[in-house]
Amino acid sequence: MAVSIIDYGMGNLRSVQKGFEKIGAQAKIINTPQQVADAEAIVLPGVGAFKNCLENLDSLKLITPVLKSIESGKPFLGICLGLQILFTESKEFGSTPGLDIIKGKVIRFKTDTSWKHKPHLKIPHMGWNSISIKKDGPYLSGIENETYLYFVHSYYVKPEDEEVISTTTKYGIEFVSSILKDNIFACQFHPEKSQKAGLKILENFSAAAGQKTGATNLEGKNYNGHYSGN
Repeated sequence: MAVSIIDYGMGNLRSVQKGFEKIGAQAKIINTPQQVADAEAIVLPGVGAFKNCLENLDSLKLITPVLKSIESGKPFLGICLGLQILFTESKEFGSTPGLDIIKGKVIRFKTDTSWKHKPHLKIPHMGWNSISIKKDGPYLSGIENETYLYFVHSYYVKPEDEEVISTTTKYGIEFVSSILKDNIFACQFHPEKSQKAGLKILENFSAAAGQKTGATNLEGKNYNGHYSGN
């Protein structure tokens, strides 16, 4: 089964594609609604601003095909910004609505008073850090607790439902570094930059892509962003 990587102008696409190629998986880059609809397994990477990401997806008319693909049960991997846009809203540059697939917010590091005692911690959080596995699943098969993975981000997700939390990581606070819900696995860290452990996660996703899992229920879900809609 081929893995399809969505190109919406804001992702490190080639490095993600090369990661899948290193583990022998077929991975192609796509950027049209029909290609998303036809995809068997979807990867949504991303770096940059939350609002720009949603605007780019919307301008390419990719939001509805992505939502329908997730609802149909297709395996979905979100990386970095591809994790954050699944949430209800982001507090980056005010308040921006997300896809609202996962209830919760995206907030910036150093937004509470506890950070005043940790001036040595720089934002963005950049470099290697360990994960604490809270909920195992097929995508973390073979990944040991406290494995180090690569991060680059200034914002983190805060889900309302703790049942979706797959891993957490400590950086000033303990934040959610990946989530797992039905056919969705999305992570704040970059598997494609995380050497052996990251490649193992990509391998696990590729393997899971051949076995359709339970679908995420999006009944009645309509994208509520302030964009043109599609």
